[in-house]
Amino acid sequence: MKLVPMIAQIRKKFIKNVKRWLQVRRLLLLAIPTGIIAGLGSVFFFVALDFARHIFLDYLAGYRPEGPGGEQPLFPPTDTPFIRWMLLVVPTIGGIISGWLIYTFAPEAEGHGTDAALESYHFKDATIRARVPLVKTIASAITIGSGGSGGREGPIAQIGAGFGSIIAQKLHLSTQERRILMMAGMSAGIGSIFHAPLAGAIFAAEILYRDIDMEYELLVPSAITSVIAYCVFSLFFGFGTLFETPPYVFHHSSEILPYTILAVAVAYAARFYARVFYFIRDLFLKLPVINHIKPAIGGLLTGIIGYYLPGAIYTGYGVLQQAFEGKLLLTTLLLVAFGKIFTTAFSIASGGSGGVFGPSVVIGGTLGGAVGLLLQKVWPALVPNPEAYVIVGMAGFFASAASTPFSTVIMVSEMTGNYELLLPAVWVSTLAFLLKGKKGIYEKQLTTRFDTPIHHGDFLLGILAQLTVHEVLKRIKEQQPEPIPENWTLRELVSFMSKYPASAFVVVHEDGSYAGVIMAQAVRHAVTFQGLDSDVKVRDLVEERPTIYPWNSLATALKKMAEEKTDELVVLSDRTDKPVPRGLITRSDILKAYDKAIYSTL
Repeated sequence: MKLVPMIAQIRKKFIKNVKRWLQVRRLLLLAIPTGIIAGLGSVFFFVALDFARHIFLDYLAGYRPEGPGGEQPLFPPTDTPFIRWMLLVVPTIGGIISGWLIYTFAPEAEGHGTDAALESYHFKDATIRARVPLVKTIASAITIGSGGSGGREGPIAQIGAGFGSIIAQKLHLSTQERRILMMAGMSAGIGSIFHAPLAGAIFAAEILYRDIDMEYELLVPSAITSVIAYCVFSLFFGFGTLFETPPYVFHHSSEILPYTILAVAVAYAARFYARVFYFIRDLFLKLPVINHIKPAIGGLLTGIIGYYLPGAIYTGYGVLQQAFEGKLLLTTLLLVAFGKIFTTAFSIASGGSGGVFGPSVVIGGTLGGAVGLLLQKVWPALVPNPEAYVIVGMAGFFASAASTPFSTVIMVSEMTGNYELLLPAVWVSTLAFLLKGKKGIYEKQLTTRFDTPIHHGDFLLGILAQLTVHEVLKRIKEQQPEPIPENWTLRELVSFMSKYPASAFVVVHEDGSYAGVIMAQAVRHAVTFQGLDSDVKVRDLVEERPTIYPWNSLATALKKMAEEKTDELVVLSDRTDKPVPRGLITRSDILKAYDKAIYSTL
């Protein structure tokens, strides 16, 4: 007979443990479908982008820019001869279509996308409308595929983040869980489409802040989504690196000197890039025309540059591939780097849709290649392979522009398959990051975790966790009234309470042990309806109140107040059967202690 209740108890305990396990790990479990969906989103975006290139640049203009060595076109080339003047028209058409799509259906899909995801994380409870990923996919494919100078990172970041946010919203997850799943979705998109799953996992945690700071809780879910999305993407297009590069190596420690010069060059170029981008953005904001046609104007300006310098439009990955192989002259490298800064600003800052990572690595790579060629003329022994400066320049430029030194080094290494240049890449990226300007390419980045509103409560509790209830009692000891005996009459009680501006008083038994709390409101009610000379004793008005001990932290005290929905706690001396009250602390006392702790650190 005892076996049945025992089995029921074991079953109940098992179910409870399973529920607890699922609650703790449900984000990790949800990272799996998020990675699959984001990976499929990357596949769809990649196909849409190549299809748009095939129609706009190949079929209409006859322009067939080379791609990275690790990717092949999905559609066969057309017979259209190269019509140079069509490079003026095609980006304009793309701007008209993408502008109409964006500002009609999802205005938040304009720009480079990553900023929108950052803003949603910090200020909008990680909420992204369901239509945004679809609009962003089509608009970005058209903007870039028609010749706009944009990258895949911004679109796929917002697309992946959108999928993560939508899944979290549908499952009614908490705001914090929604934030984590949204950024994990971003990681999935970045890791898959750039063939860089490790960098994708770190990128989402690092991109949120301009200083050296991270959201470390994002790393594990992001790693899961990034790896899964990359596997899904590679099932369609194959595993491998984005670029094919010769086996460049770092030969000698003395080569650090010319690489240091490269770090300074890319850091100041990144400052110029960010200033130009937002200067042009501000000009377009003031432009007295409707938003729908601003991307078309940006497309026309991009086409004008592309007419004279075709390498400065579209993704520019083919130019990078040629730079790796040493096929470009110094003047060509400099012209592409400079022209790409302006075509990116015209294409994206005008309101078009596309990323800034792709253009950034092209700018950094071509600039790095140019610096390498120049330095080889000065120190031929220290610069045996100027093409290696293309890879290191890619990392250093974006690390400075985006304030992401760690993920950028890993991403460039994964994209190129070259890990022999990790040492100079880390050195250049670190120096370039330290030399970064006040304004980076991501406007919605905050300085540190201290600046984001989502962590203000964490910092409050962090400081309160270092303070104890005993410290508060010491400061307010003189203000604390003596405990009231439970056998006092109502008249004695009122006479005593009139000396203190408190709303609650501690009551004790005859032996001095804790009895409860009497509230001023209850006393007023008794006096009003029964009179001062009634037989009411203090013990008749005593109420239960939550208690705490001197060694508890103020964070614990504040949490208990929130759970019990009260503004005061009784402090007891110990946990014996007859505890003695030490005093009473209020929410106001805790906040004053917090203010004092903050000001003492300034």
